[in-house]
Amino acid sequence: MTSDLSQKNLWRPYTQMRLAPPPLEAVATQGSRIVLADGRELVDGIASWWTAVHGYNHPHIAQAVADQLARMPHVMFGGLTHAPAERLAARLAALLPGDLDHVFFSDSGSVAVEVALKMAAQMWLNRGVSGRTKVLAFRGGYHGDTMGAMSVCDPEEGMHRRFGAYLPSQVFCDLPRSPAETAALDAALASNRETLAAVIVEPLVQGAGGMVMHPPEVLATIARLARRHGLPLIADEIFTGFGRTGSLFACEQAGIVPDILCLSKALTGGTMALAATVARTEVFEAFWSEDPAAALMHGPTFMANPLACAAANASLDLFETEPRLDQAQAIARRLMDGLAGLSGLPGVADVRVLGAIGAVQFARAPDLAALKAAFLDRGVWVRPFGDIVYLTPALTIPADDLDRLIEAVVAVVPDRAAALS
Repeated sequence: MTSDLSQKNLWRPYTQMRLAPPPLEAVATQGSRIVLADGRELVDGIASWWTAVHGYNHPHIAQAVADQLARMPHVMFGGLTHAPAERLAARLAALLPGDLDHVFFSDSGSVAVEVALKMAAQMWLNRGVSGRTKVLAFRGGYHGDTMGAMSVCDPEEGMHRRFGAYLPSQVFCDLPRSPAETAALDAALASNRETLAAVIVEPLVQGAGGMVMHPPEVLATIARLARRHGLPLIADEIFTGFGRTGSLFACEQAGIVPDILCLSKALTGGTMALAATVARTEVFEAFWSEDPAAALMHGPTFMANPLACAAANASLDLFETEPRLDQAQAIARRLMDGLAGLSGLPGVADVRVLGAIGAVQFARAPDLAALKAAFLDRGVWVRPFGDIVYLTPALTIPADDLDRLIEAVVAVVPDRAAALS
């Protein structure tokens, strides 16, 4: 281990601590830039794991948080309520499609998924139906790092495959991109119907699974088959929500209303932790009872934190008053134009763009450490994983910063890819 304080005391995410070099120290952020302790300024190509949709330090969000901090930074949500949470829940219900009207707050995307899984399982129990203990999920998917969420991630290729013996057993299918895959999904739903509690999917993009994209028709097929077999559909929009795919929510592009929808990441504009699990009326009514045991038994300590709710309300203000969806579409056009020349190069398997997401897939995994270093040398913060280099910048990124990111990818990828071919 090195002697720097970060290596000594901090256990960092997805990192082999014995082998990893010391991390870079960030001292400030502004707009689409990260300022390092050594004076370098990096253009952020991934918006801090896809959260900072309005860029860093937006004054409207900062002021809302400061005002809330002066009044009430936190109060428990058991037996109490407060205006920021009530307003945020009402606004989310108004924005989401259909009757997704019942909002349960938590503090991370993984927990939002855990809550969704519990809602689905307990819904059946409250209706007097036992044995519905499994979930149908899709290969290539990723839904979080907690135990239930890990169980519905890809069991073979995902980062949690080593935990297989510890996790609940689930049912996995391929996304229904072809008639054969659609028939296989239909058959799996039919044969497992008595043991399934729900179907879960990442609408339009499997993010951490490799930025794997599917058209709205695939999502519509999943919703149709789940409905045919009487199963609630959980839409994990933790990555895709709030403009990332070009619409406010990815489900809109398929014209579907999931039974349960999960939100986090960009919910607060990248300011602080908050998540929401939103249910349709039919799901909520399964818990509406004279029996106390029928209540949803979940309650995070910092549930509906007022500071986080104030940030989220301010973020929604910006979606109402500033042209975020137009900006997402403009980013999509620039990514398509800028990355198109990489398609078909030796060692490049695919180039794909959806909304403010651009991905270049290598023929096989490159030397990630060397790839990251090459991007740093060009003054950009890009974090490739597996066989993917991707860009998910802030929706507010200036044109020159976006061009700098694209130019870095176009400059770095060809030589690295050619070495793999």
